[in-house]
Amino acid sequence: MNELNDLMQKVNKFRDDRNWRQFHNEKDLAISINLEASELLELFQWQTSEETVEEKLPELKEELADVLIYAFMLADNLDLDIKEIMEAKLKLDELKYPVEKSKNSNKKYDEL
Repeated sequence: MNELNDLMQKVNKFRDDRNWRQFHNEKDLAISINLEASELLELFQWQTSEETVEEKLPELKEELADVLIYAFMLADNLDLDIKEIMEAKLKLDELKYPVEKSKNSNKKYDEL
């Protein structure tokens, strides 16, 4: 968990050095996550996944990092523990997608 905290401190320092905290309310962070996710998705447009990964890996890394940074900042604003909320979500998903029903299936939980 220390690595996540260290990373969050670096993100916050970057933000605070530029006095950007004033712009990072929850709504705008959520919007930014969506915008950056769209930029990530755009890299795949008109190509196969394999082509995009092969040809645009540096850009993929940058856009994914942007999504993660904004997500971390939103969690931090809401005083949420990233490890805790991810583990809780995985537990919920284990209930929704039991291995015996979901293995080798791409169906949504309500279709299993």
